[in-house]
Amino acid sequence: MVSIGESLAALEKCNREREFVVECYTDAIRAVAHYTIEVNPALLEPLRKYLNDLADEAASGKRETLCETRATFRGLLRSYRDKASEYLNRLRAELDSTAQAFEQIVGSFSQADGEHESRLRAALARLRNVARSPEGSGVRAALMSATDEISDCVEQIRKQNHFTVSQLKVEMGMLHKRIDSLEAAASVDQLTELYTRREIEERVRSEPGAYRLILFKVSGIRLAEVQFRAEVAAELTAAFTKRLRNSLPPNAIVGRWGPEEFVAMLSASVPEATAIAKSIAEQLSGPYACLLAGKTVRPKLQVNLGMVDSDGAGPDRILQRIAAFLTSG
Repeated sequence: MVSIGESLAALEKCNREREFVVECYTDAIRAVAHYTIEVNPALLEPLRKYLNDLADEAASGKRETLCETRATFRGLLRSYRDKASEYLNRLRAELDSTAQAFEQIVGSFSQADGEHESRLRAALARLRNVARSPEGSGVRAALMSATDEISDCVEQIRKQNHFTVSQLKVEMGMLHKRIDSLEAAASVDQLTELYTRREIEERVRSEPGAYRLILFKVSGIRLAEVQFRAEVAAELTAAFTKRLRNSLPPNAIVGRWGPEEFVAMLSASVPEATAIAKSIAEQLSGPYACLLAGKTVRPKLQVNLGMVDSDGAGPDRILQRIAAFLTSG
């Protein structure tokens, strides 16, 4: 039989190990807050505050709290990644515009430099001709001296201009490298990009082959905006879209028909599309973990599905069937 003393010793050991694990977990959260790369102070300061608050909550060691902090921790990092990527994309666009402006400046500068140099050299040639002519014998020495000085100045200006152009080209090269590095760093998740309703309509009108359309009526996005905030509704939409993308074949075309209406175009047979739709229906409805002021909130979505087959129907008829399902009460 196991003695009470041995049981208590085992229990104490278990508690010490549990406390150590909780301490490691909270230290990891604080380390992430401390060592996260600063892309923009306006983005990093709230993240550090929220992470430190999260570590304080996790330090209690309560099971329910620890389970909740996992989703919050993941959501905070995902939110920071998305916002940092958006910021870097804007910065990349600004750098790209600056590089183009540099190129235009260098081009116009080089062209203007060549034009001015040609005009100055032509003027010098005329002055030398005057100095060498019999009529200019009285001022020949002065003219030759002046033309030599002007020629030296023109040469110095040319060298300085070429040096400046070379510097600008080096700066442009560095700027392009910076743009490339930012473009690689800011590889924003393309899963949230959707076709618009007009683009979906154009695809329906121009698609020559057979295809299937899965239609999604989503309830809960507007409610999340009213119940929480607009940014929660935006995050909820992005989470739904990512989950939808992961449930569809890679070549599927996904569009947003309305605020809570979505369309997916598949090159699949009717049985395949039906199986995909059934799987999606089970995965997309339910609560989603979103962030609100550093805390996890869980708005719910209810997804209703419909399907349209392109066989034997013209584009206008297909679009009518889409609108009938997505706009019906």
